Amino acid sequence: MLRAGLRRSICLYGGGLRRSLCPVAADSSASPRCSRALSAASASNGGGARGGGDTPAGVSKVKPLDGVKILDLTRVLAGPFATMNLGDLGAEVIKVERPGVGDDTRAWGPPFAGTESVYFLSVNRNKKSIAINMKDSKGAKLIRELAALSDVFVENFIPGKLAELGLGYEDIKKIAPHIVYCSVTGYGQTGPMVQRAGYDSIAAAVSGLMHITGHEAFKTMDGYLVVGAGNDQQFVTVCKILNLPEVSKDSRYKTNTLRVQNRKELIDILSTRFSEKATREWLQLFEGSGVPYGPINNMQQVFSEPQVLHNGLVMEMNHPTAGRIAVPGPGVRYSEFAVSHPKPPPLVGQHTVEILKGMLGYEDDAIEELLRTGAVAQHEVR
Repeated sequence: MLRAGLRRSICLYGGGLRRSLCPVAADSSASPRCSRALSAASASNGGGARGGGDTPAGVSKVKPLDGVKILDLTRVLAGPFATMNLGDLGAEVIKVERPGVGDDTRAWGPPFAGTESVYFLSVNRNKKSIAINMKDSKGAKLIRELAALSDVFVENFIPGKLAELGLGYEDIKKIAPHIVYCSVTGYGQTGPMVQRAGYDSIAAAVSGLMHITGHEAFKTMDGYLVVGAGNDQQFVTVCKILNLPEVSKDSRYKTNTLRVQNRKELIDILSTRFSEKATREWLQLFEGSGVPYGPINNMQQVFSEPQVLHNGLVMEMNHPTAGRIAVPGPGVRYSEFAVSHPKPPPLVGQHTVEILKGMLGYEDDAIEELLRTGAVAQHEVR
């Protein structure tokens, strides 16, 4: 039992949130934030569906993380993807960006949707953007003030960088002892490679994944597909579908060990046969066989797959400059909650004044001074 709730600050390195943000206290009473969510949950039923429509009957309107505030200092992919998932679950995600340029991925393209990077749009829905110059002492002060009012602090800077600005874990826990501080890094917090940036392509190379991914999937008449015969019986089934019964009876291919030893000859035989029909024809022949199989899709084909459409994995929304956009939706489903009515990814600093006023209680003259000195920036949506 978590008796003290989240009274102590917690530092998580490179991982998920391992404790509930709404624990039951020793006296069995929920935190005020949890109480509000539970009250709303007991009073709600109905509305809001995947992709932005109405919710199926019996699905709660209350989101699991309603009332939880996330201060998001992440950029590029790993961090923004993590905080987007928290936003999908109802958390209020405040994305801190550099004035002017914002998140690095805003400039990563093509492709672009209008002037907006498709890369950025795909991992930043359901967030508010505040543009703060953290290198400015006034900007760093704003981050600390926001942290004091937040539940979770997420960053993916190279270890030590935020500490230089007075925004490291030790700094934040002094003013926000309740906060969950999550640091996402490529190589951890210590060690000889700690200062290196971590990107997915580098991780795939350094981890050996690129080296062991294997040879080319099979070429068909019009594309490629993958077939995985995981045991001897499945190999016999594959040979039957390919109308190659003599191959399954060949002593060189009777067992998996033998098939590996004679791989080159076997692959040549199978490749020749696969090239004689189109991908769709082979998929129809393998349907219901019990053998794992699938096409090598390009991105357009991925999002037109019947199963993708059935699961509602494409979410549409209206963006202030890009217009109507579609992005990949969450890959997780919940029994009593459906992700619905997504908010489009924000423009740089789109919510700066809103956050300074609504969350920190700044007066207009103080906000004007911050804007004038360049400590913050506001994007005017037309």
